[in-house]
Amino acid sequence: MRKDYLIKYGLAVLFLICAIPLIAQKSGFAGKIVDQSNQPLTGATVHVKGTDQAAVTDQNGGFIFPGNNQSAITIVITFVGYDPQERIISANESATIQLIPNQKALLGVVVVGYGTVRKTDLTGAVSNLSAKDLNPGPITNPLQQLAGKAAGVNVTQTGSEPGVAPTVRIRGITSLQGGNDPLVVVDGIQGNMDLLNQVPPSEIASVDILKDASATAIYGSRGAPGVIIITTRRSAAGKTSVEYTENTSLDVIAHKLKILNAAQWTQEANLLGVDISANHGSNTDWYDLLTRDGVTQNHTLAFGGGANEFTYRASLTAINQTGIVINSKNKNYIGRILATQKALDDRLTLTLNLNSGINNITYSPIGIGNAAFTSNLISQAYVARPTDPVYNTDGTYYRDPNVFQYTNPYAVAQTVSNDNNSNYLFGSLRADLQLYKGLSAGWFGSWRKVDQNTGFYLPAASTVQTAIDNQGIANINNFHVDEKLMDVNLSFKQKFRGSRLDATAVYEWQAQTYNGDFAQARGFVNDLATYNALQLGDISRVLLGDISSYKNDRRLVSFLGRINYAYNDRYLLTASFRRDGSTVFGVNNKWGNFPSASLAWRIDQEGFMRHQQLFNTLKLRGGYGITGNQQGIGPQNSIALVGQAGSVFFGGTTIPNFAATQNSNPNLKWETRKQADIGLDFSSRNDRLTGTIDVFTANTDNLLFNYTVPLVGPFLTNSILANVGSLQNRGLELTLSYTIIRNDKVTLTLAGNATLLQNKVLSLGGNIEGYDIPTNYVAWGSNAFLVVGKPIGTYLILKHLGKDANNAETVVDQNKDGTIDQGSQSPDRIDEGQSLPKYTYAFTPSFTYKHFDASMVWRGSGGNKIYNNINQQFSLLANLGKSNVLQSAIPLGIASSQYGSDLWLENGSFLRWENLSFGYRFDLTNVKYISALHVSLTGQNLAVITKYTGLDPEVNLGGGNGSGSDVGIYPRTRTFSIGLNVILK
Repeated sequence: MRKDYLIKYGLAVLFLICAIPLIAQKSGFAGKIVDQSNQPLTGATVHVKGTDQAAVTDQNGGFIFPGNNQSAITIVITFVGYDPQERIISANESATIQLIPNQKALLGVVVVGYGTVRKTDLTGAVSNLSAKDLNPGPITNPLQQLAGKAAGVNVTQTGSEPGVAPTVRIRGITSLQGGNDPLVVVDGIQGNMDLLNQVPPSEIASVDILKDASATAIYGSRGAPGVIIITTRRSAAGKTSVEYTENTSLDVIAHKLKILNAAQWTQEANLLGVDISANHGSNTDWYDLLTRDGVTQNHTLAFGGGANEFTYRASLTAINQTGIVINSKNKNYIGRILATQKALDDRLTLTLNLNSGINNITYSPIGIGNAAFTSNLISQAYVARPTDPVYNTDGTYYRDPNVFQYTNPYAVAQTVSNDNNSNYLFGSLRADLQLYKGLSAGWFGSWRKVDQNTGFYLPAASTVQTAIDNQGIANINNFHVDEKLMDVNLSFKQKFRGSRLDATAVYEWQAQTYNGDFAQARGFVNDLATYNALQLGDISRVLLGDISSYKNDRRLVSFLGRINYAYNDRYLLTASFRRDGSTVFGVNNKWGNFPSASLAWRIDQEGFMRHQQLFNTLKLRGGYGITGNQQGIGPQNSIALVGQAGSVFFGGTTIPNFAATQNSNPNLKWETRKQADIGLDFSSRNDRLTGTIDVFTANTDNLLFNYTVPLVGPFLTNSILANVGSLQNRGLELTLSYTIIRNDKVTLTLAGNATLLQNKVLSLGGNIEGYDIPTNYVAWGSNAFLVVGKPIGTYLILKHLGKDANNAETVVDQNKDGTIDQGSQSPDRIDEGQSLPKYTYAFTPSFTYKHFDASMVWRGSGGNKIYNNINQQFSLLANLGKSNVLQSAIPLGIASSQYGSDLWLENGSFLRWENLSFGYRFDLTNVKYISALHVSLTGQNLAVITKYTGLDPEVNLGGGNGSGSDVGIYPRTRTFSIGLNVILK
């Protein structure tokens, strides 16, 4: 019995002893490494932290380590093109770990509209920027991140008023009246430039800028001015993250005009014999009263994560900007969530995108008072006499009744309300279904709504004469946007016998509805309600035009297709065709066709290039396409309209009168831009040197313009919107980047770009409804003109000669006929250059050392001139008795002038030190809850090298209509900021 007991339990002990290695082996560590699409990554290196153990993933992305006495280990995964990832995995659990492509890898994929292509397969002119390429600092609008970053893309910041976005022009001005703003696409949602107000700058993953027609033609009648495609950040499966980004800046005035102070004004007034009654004995610095240091804050809290089948990323952004002019500010709040759900064994992918924003802006008043010809309140501070007091003895704001249209600028700043409140909401749903190997179908729908309310109140206390005469003026303007978009697409991708084919077909439907109303009242007994109670105004003062409302809509139906074909990865073809039908065009031109084609030759893949060591990559591109522009056409611009035109008194009764207000034009259609592009992409020295060269020619035909017509035949009024005329842009773009140092500790990269642009008006006249319109010369701003054969905004101007005995300006009589002709086609005018720059350039070096990083942006332009309207208006000494003048006006000594001469025409070239940023990323390897911490210091607009004597040389340079006239801007700021980025584990 005892023997049996010993045998029984002895065998059990022996079994346990023998099983110990087996048990230890079962407690191993295994897992699978996948990419962002949950596809296995073969060849990834998995290293056990703190040991020499390492493994390489197999064809299924799997790895395994033998067990030990630990319940968990820390592994580090690395794979070319992906960010290294550190994870803790538990024993006996198979972990699936998803790697995230690093920023360099993201450059390999370019969004081209309705899909993506590998950068190596790109055949059109596209600038691709990842998040790390964008300008850092106190960014309030995504366009500020693009300044100086892409050849052929000119971003102009005219002043620094809160809530006012920069302008952007892609390859020059493409239209006179049809609009020059590029189409904006955010995660597939199409819109105008206002759509950028809903994009948190820190949530941008990449920006793709489509520049030539072979790339933009896929957007048909909306693609002529170019396309900006923004892709926002997403989260990866299996990794939860919480991220906080903050930037706070101090904004100071970079430059101000030098005007006379009280002592100087008094001295010059005495010398000029100004009546003593104009001197009120005060010492007021109006500019100092109206300005202050500004503060900009940008906060974003984002979090995301998910499993293999479901991922999400949500963020909340607050942008608060206090302007340097008192009572100007901007508050923008944005909330967004982007979620992806997979189903049907990952064959179906659903992507939901929701975005909501609230934007409240208080603008500085414009266009009022005795400096109404200028564009902002600061001009009132320049023109106000420094000897005038701010207040009367009774505490009311001072006003001089002896000066016509006298305005107290401080009173305007403190009493005028000029508010804009907007609510934004857009959402989209995308469904992508893999039908069969290489064949997939998709559906995309988006809905965007904007509700905007503008309130304006001009009280009598503002000292503005119009407000005094009307006992206050208040108005409210409501604007509503409802935009819907839906597309159904089918795509096919296949590889066969050395070829790759990617074909896409899309049906798209867009509906846009706009409606609004306007109401205005006068005659208020007090200012308590401002614009919030128009019923408190005097109803007897209501005038024609004080009440109005409207509603219109437009529809756009499109059929489009695109084929990308590659043969042996050497010869690439992209061809697209889009047919658009729009309700806004004339009855004879409802449909338009927009084809494009481009070819590329990867020379580096040829056999004869195998043994050369000069180029790593070398690709030659060429393309041609036709795109359209319908920005300048409203829903009813093609039909005859009748509107109210005053009233008549008949039979003892006042009867409203009606008259034709618009001619019909059944042939109205979109502008068409025909563009050809040849480009060369190359890299050398192990990709340390990379570059792109593009040469392009683009002609805009069927130019939209309001033409003067005779009151005969079909014309009921003397103007008509028609497609007549053409213009041309020709250019050269160069982008270079050279990494001088690249090792484990240090990188130093010198990069930059340059653009040469030649603009010319080809024709302005033509035939409209059977009548010849021989227009070849149109006024275009202050002494700038549209002239056939010359650039847009050519200065045809009188030549300054000197001054006469009365100190009045004199000019040269060019044809010596004894008179000065100031007509638009005067023989006394001479060609003195153009308002648009002939070239733009940027230099963008960057440097890293271990955890330290630094970058700079220098950018500039040249070859253009600026008509300094401010200088002209504030330099006439005859005005000294009723206003102030510039200090430079004293030695100039001109009392008056009836001419616009080249005396006020200045060189507009400049070089701006746009951005300087220093950053440091802390080593947090042993910190439990924080995976990344980065701090930065950034300076913006640090210096400007220019001969221009005005406030800032960026005045309508490539923006607006290109007139190039300086009529006053909100001051440009110099900004110093500190930034913080924290990512929690």
